[in-house]
This record gives sequence, C-alpha cells and structure tokens, in this order.
Amino acid sequence: MPVPPPVEVPRQKGTSLFHLLDRYTKVDSIFQDGLPVKYLPYVLYIMGITLFYIGNTHYAEKTIRKIDRTKSETEDLRADYTTLKSDYMEASKQSEVARKVAPAGIIESSSPPYQIEVDGEEY
Repeated sequence: MPVPPPVEVPRQKGTSLFHLLDRYTKVDSIFQDGLPVKYLPYVLYIMGITLFYIGNTHYAEKTIRKIDRTKSETEDLRADYTTLKSDYMEASKQSEVARKVAPAGIIESSSPPYQIEVDGEEY
C-alpha cells in the first residue's frame, strides 16, 4: 500500500509575535550578507551590561535575604537578652540573695555598716 505524500498546511501569517516583529523592524536587510562585524562591539557591550545587570540583581536579592535573616536573629537575641536581664535583676535583689545564702548559714546583718578610721601613720 503506497504512503500518500504529506499534505502541507498553509501557515497563517500575521498572527505570531515574531512575524509582527519581522514585519515592522526589517532586520532581514542587516543580515543579508552575513553577520555584520561592525555591530559586534555594540552587541558585546550590551551583552556585558545585561550580564552585569543580572549579576547585580542576584547579588541584591542575596543581600536582602541575608539582611532578613540577620534581622530575625537580632530579634531572637534581643528577646533572649531581655529575658536574661530580667532574671538577673530578680536574682540580684537583696531579699533574693538573703534567701539563697540562708542554707549556708549566712544571715543578713541588722546593724548598719560603720566606717573604721585609721591614722595615716599606722597604715
């Protein structure tokens, strides 16, 4: 059984984006004789700027992620600091210190402190 030849379907023109670009920009006339070497420095310059832009964008996004991570760590450390400071202030109260040293037999003095005076020649 012979195979029928493939039937070519006519393409619709004017519906694709590339067809519209080709119709209005007329780029075909530039590339008729091959790649024009005179445009090569400009193309390389634009490519360099584009690569720099992409790299800069990635670097900026990475830096923003680092800043956000550092902010969250700072908030956690600040909360820890506040908690520890509160615990320290509570533990350093006179009544709390007296309660903690009472099992060791150390009691709080009921008499006020006094100053011992020594002559300058004795010392």
